[in-house]
Amino acid sequence: MRMFQHSCPACDGQPGMDCDPPSGLSRRGLFGAAVGLGFAAMPEAAIAQRLGNSGVRSISIRRAQTGEAFQGAYWRDGRYEREALQRLDMVLRDPGMDEATPMDPRLFDVLLTVQRALDSTDTWEVISGYRAPETNASRARQSRRVSRASLHMSGMACDSRLPGRESLGIARIAADMQTGGVGLYRRDGFVHLDCGPARRW
Repeated sequence: MRMFQHSCPACDGQPGMDCDPPSGLSRRGLFGAAVGLGFAAMPEAAIAQRLGNSGVRSISIRRAQTGEAFQGAYWRDGRYEREALQRLDMVLRDPGMDEATPMDPRLFDVLLTVQRALDSTDTWEVISGYRAPETNASRARQSRRVSRASLHMSGMACDSRLPGRESLGIARIAADMQTGGVGLYRRDGFVHLDCGPARRW
């Protein structure tokens, strides 16, 4: 299994953050960094206002294809928890390529913000998390709905659903909060959420 070094735009170079800065980047790491810098404009103030800067941020995620899951805290008192993020990276890896990359922890902040707005404590079921470039290219050839420059390739997006919640309702709440990108795939019963700029489709 390929696992790329853990680094993220949310905590690299930030004092008090619990992620290691990168000592070197692979080909995919360079791609992710370039895409990440281009989309660093997520309205983080909206997230901070809703989640606060103290206490604990916890999330429950289950991967549809593998059944693997994470449940617990990924952030405590102003610090992302490195071990928790690494476990989340594994759960959200590309199962077809058996390849993981550092997921942007701001994505989990988006998921948590939406979940709290829905007053839900259920487990997110993730259909698609990280996508290797080869996987994304293959999907883009099969469907026009798949972007060739998808934020899935940089660990900034996931397609997911919440039990007992309509995808339309999730998408409306997320779009109203302006916390990132929101894509409604109503026919397939899931919502795309990312930590890029606020936009919808």
